[in-house]
Amino acid sequence: MLKHFYVISNIMNILFVSLLVVISTSCVSCFYISDEYCNPQASTLIKSFCLATSLVYYIFMSRPNKIYLVDFSCYKPGKNCLCTKEMLMERAKLFGFLSEENFILINKILDRSGVGPKTYVPEGLLQIPPKLTLDEARHESNLVLFGAVDELLEKTCVEAKDIGILVVNCCLFNPTPSLSDAIVNHYKLRGNILIYNLSGMGCSAGVIAVDFAKQLLQAHPNSYALVLSTENEISSIYKGNNPSMLLTNCLFRMGGSAALLSSHPSDRHRSKYQLMHSLRTHVGADDNSYKCVFQEEDDKDIIGVSLSKDLMNVARDALRVHITSLGPLVLPISEKLKYVKNLIERKVLKRKIEAYMPNFKLAFDQFCIHTGGRAVLDRMQKSLELDDFLMEPSRMTLYRYGNTSSSSIWYELSYCEAKGRVKKGHKIWQMAFGSGFKVNTAVWLALKNCDPTSLKNPWRDEIDDFPVPMHCYRSMNKA
Repeated sequence: MLKHFYVISNIMNILFVSLLVVISTSCVSCFYISDEYCNPQASTLIKSFCLATSLVYYIFMSRPNKIYLVDFSCYKPGKNCLCTKEMLMERAKLFGFLSEENFILINKILDRSGVGPKTYVPEGLLQIPPKLTLDEARHESNLVLFGAVDELLEKTCVEAKDIGILVVNCCLFNPTPSLSDAIVNHYKLRGNILIYNLSGMGCSAGVIAVDFAKQLLQAHPNSYALVLSTENEISSIYKGNNPSMLLTNCLFRMGGSAALLSSHPSDRHRSKYQLMHSLRTHVGADDNSYKCVFQEEDDKDIIGVSLSKDLMNVARDALRVHITSLGPLVLPISEKLKYVKNLIERKVLKRKIEAYMPNFKLAFDQFCIHTGGRAVLDRMQKSLELDDFLMEPSRMTLYRYGNTSSSSIWYELSYCEAKGRVKKGHKIWQMAFGSGFKVNTAVWLALKNCDPTSLKNPWRDEIDDFPVPMHCYRSMNKA
């Protein structure tokens, strides 16, 4: 039934455009009809009609397609993947590569990370001894991606063969054939599908994938794009003793998301969100920014991802650059004027005052800031002057699921939905940071109220347990 509805809708769109073309083409000839063969008033009327029709046709054909988020899903691993802090420390001992000093360091990092006592890791990490093979890494990715896509297709009632664009992003795990090829093979996607596999783009790649899918959908009207975001924990484990590379072992957890974007105009009535803006900022021209998150070999030739001590400052400066472009798109006029006034005072009048941070609470109703870690969230909360309520989705996602990399912003949006906070007309800000160094934003407009009781959601069975009391959260991080 749904398929027939789209066929009829597309036929109507084609007929409408064809009619405009025929009318415009036929009317052009009126300009060449001499007034001696036509009543002057009638000629003027026909010419005016021709111009108006051509203008309507131009506007109709030149406007960009609206992009809708029909629905999305986040993978929730089974209980066999549930892992406590004690289990992680036990497995770390069994690895046998950690020095006593670094074992103590990892314990402190876990206590202060903002990650809760129960999260999810791949089964391979829980085996004794841990199993870190290519097959196990491939199994982890397949489990996460297939699980997220299965749920999404069930939610949307879209057949796999109707998907025309596939974008998969995973930073560190890039097998051959690619993860996107695995999706095509598993779901038997059609032969002319446009597939793309994004790698090495860090935790902000989830927004990059959405922006990329948007560009493709605008070039290919009346299409569906499937966007998958994940990270592979098995392949990203660092087996050395460089302290700057151990943080990734402590923060990252198993997870992934799937989102279905559409450029079908008829999908508006059943979609959850409309994509209003996507914005990307790259400050990698600066060497410190480029190298602040860097995959390299340590002094023992063991590959890992090192985090620079300048990371927080790089993130802060990149955010300032980013909001300079974002502000004019989303802020009310009052905040724009305050920002311009501050800019003139600092740059023209040379007054020594701090740069004005616009009040983004006037532009957005929900905030989904990437769960890079407790320190990152603390810095973002201070920089954007957000209260604990608005930071709750990010902090609780970090607490319950850890840092799931590029998919974290979707777990945060799921949290907002499960709490019943998303109402029709709300604007949601998804923002993520990534290696390179990048800051990326997606702005969504809610097209309907999200009823938490009717949602298949990774938080649904336990949402009443959240948020955890902030005094418990903070005391845990100060342990």
